[in-house]
Amino acid sequence: MKKKVNKKNNFDGFLNKLLITGVLTIICLIFLKKDISFKKFFNDKVLSINFNFSYMNSLYNKYLGGSLPFSDIFSEAKTVFNENLSYDGFTDYLDGVSLNVGTDYLVPSLDTGLVVFIGEKEGYGNTIVVQQANGIDVWYSNMSDVSVDMYEYVSKGSFIGSCHENLILVFKKDGNVLDYKKYV
Repeated sequence: MKKKVNKKNNFDGFLNKLLITGVLTIICLIFLKKDISFKKFFNDKVLSINFNFSYMNSLYNKYLGGSLPFSDIFSEAKTVFNENLSYDGFTDYLDGVSLNVGTDYLVPSLDTGLVVFIGEKEGYGNTIVVQQANGIDVWYSNMSDVSVDMYEYVSKGSFIGSCHENLILVFKKDGNVLDYKKYV
């Protein structure tokens, strides 16, 4: 027997989330305006740290579901690409590793995360930085083509761009370089 889905309850749930968010925001703004110790606490704990949006998104989806109850209406059909990183060899390169990947290699995301940078990095060339849900920033460098946008969520194995011959990877957490051997 099929269970009937009540679309009104989905919309009511969305309105409840919106109302709770609005109330919490107003309360926070009032405390910021009136209480100097709360303002200092807020500045130290919220504005002065590298906030992991990818981790918060994964928690939100796990416990509250998607952000919109009708998000499937707005979703676009995307090309299916779910690959693992493959390479023929590697060498150390500056703060990371250079992988021999072959010509016109289609680069997959190593893990789920948020694209936080796209552009040139000195010594690395065209770079995509993905902040993973585990707090590790992965630099995908020496890219010839970028297929993601800023602040786009990417899933593990999804296509983020392409590179020629060598893909340079750097792993950082809280500004510190990590040993690539644990992740490649």
